[in-house]
Amino acid sequence: MDKELPFQNIFDAFAASAERHKSKTAMIYLGTRFSYGRILRLVENLAAALLEAGVRQGDRVILYIPNSVQWVISWLGVQRAGGVVVPITPIYTDYDLRYIANDSGASSIICADLNYGYVQQVLPDTELNKVIVTKLTDILPWWKRLFGWAFDKVPKGQVAKNDHTLFFRKLVTSRHDPLPPLEQGEDGTAEILYTGGTTKFPKGVPISHGLYLESAFEQITMSNPLFSPSENVIIGTVPLFHILGQTCALSALLMGGALIPMPKVSLDAIFDAVYRFRAKTLIGVPTLYRMILEHDRIDLYDLSSLMYCFNGGDVLPVEINQRWTQKYDKPIYQGYGATETCGGVSMCPTDQPNPLKSIGKVVPSKRIKIVNPDTLEPVGPNEPGELLVHSKRMVREYWNKPAETESAFIEMDGLLWYRTADVVLMDDDGNLYFIDRTVDTIKHKGYRVSASEIEAVLQEHHAVIGACVVGIPDEKVGQRIKAYVVLKEDIKGITGYDLISWCRKHLVPYKVPQYIEFRDMLPKSKVGKLLRREIRDEEKRRAEG
Repeated sequence: MDKELPFQNIFDAFAASAERHKSKTAMIYLGTRFSYGRILRLVENLAAALLEAGVRQGDRVILYIPNSVQWVISWLGVQRAGGVVVPITPIYTDYDLRYIANDSGASSIICADLNYGYVQQVLPDTELNKVIVTKLTDILPWWKRLFGWAFDKVPKGQVAKNDHTLFFRKLVTSRHDPLPPLEQGEDGTAEILYTGGTTKFPKGVPISHGLYLESAFEQITMSNPLFSPSENVIIGTVPLFHILGQTCALSALLMGGALIPMPKVSLDAIFDAVYRFRAKTLIGVPTLYRMILEHDRIDLYDLSSLMYCFNGGDVLPVEINQRWTQKYDKPIYQGYGATETCGGVSMCPTDQPNPLKSIGKVVPSKRIKIVNPDTLEPVGPNEPGELLVHSKRMVREYWNKPAETESAFIEMDGLLWYRTADVVLMDDDGNLYFIDRTVDTIKHKGYRVSASEIEAVLQEHHAVIGACVVGIPDEKVGQRIKAYVVLKEDIKGITGYDLISWCRKHLVPYKVPQYIEFRDMLPKSKVGKLLRREIRDEEKRRAEG
């Protein structure tokens, strides 16, 4: 169902919300409340400072900081300045940062002081010419900043003073020239999110203002039968650089709700925040819910204010949902989405019972087809097939990746469809069920991890001649990462520990293999293509005994 949007861009939607709720709490960060009016003022100050620093319409600005109030101010500030945000995980090293800076063509970066060293390393190899640095405590009250410094409670990084380095705190607290009108329509690009998949490098997904607003409004109002959106208080445990955190948590600020961003996942801090601020919504991945249920001190905390617990990122094991429902008398609602679809394709309704294994019903803005992945012919009722997704404002291509675009987006029946490469089934009541993945993507702790990317890193090691990476099913983290490696004949003394250490230098922690197994050879097709399926089948037989 296509409908007109009430706003042309994300900033206008937030500004309207801020005008309606000026004195209301928008965010609670490390115990400090920030009103909508204050957030709006800081956003506009940053936008003006960015314009004075040379950011122009369409310029890409990398956002390289943890979940925080600064993250939100930066995300909105770049858009108010007419720029395009490129949010990335703060645990990236210089290896991934260099690639994304060059691929996106970014000219500026907003980073945490802890990451400043990596930024300095990549500057000579990229087009980055402005670095804005923030500390985690930058806009907290003076006494909290002093306490954090005096008692060494906040990690710190070394920052140089030079012409290309600016300081976030000064930019958002200084006076600036008035801002020009924002001329940004719904078709304009708001951000580029980088996602894993089947390729060596992450792929940039351009998200338009209209697509984000459509998805955000749709997903944040899914809990309407339980409470009003303006009464919502969300625990922001999922990363804001991830589409799950953006559409299901950050979107609260468009409706007058409150967001509590957590810089890192600490269960006791989450429990305390739920109790102190009477949080109504928790967004998480299966690993988080399992960790909560198995926490030693869980019964010491009152979590009764939680009314809407949502699971995304991976399929929730039935036993976790059953244990949660038994303990709290409330289910965990599930959904399914992807970066390429700007989040939710399906979500479980909150005003009716949902089958335990269901990933929900298709949301109004999306259309789907379930097809045979080889022939693209529609499958029959209650039969599994690959999920294709279309929407009016959909992503139409990857950034600078024509080959990947051609394989992932196809024309059918006069419409463009995104091939999810996931196998699903729909029952007679319209409930979707996740069955399998058709591509070599590993789901580890809610992240999509490219097997090809890890293989490429391993093969860059001087001792490795071949590598095959697969996911091993694991009830706690979804899948664990295992690499099969073939060494060059003349190499001696290389161990699995050596290769894991190599991966740690070139990959973010969640992509590093947990296991290395050495082989004399790897299975390949007649044309030399690596046959990961044979390795997966072998692991499956091994697990079954």
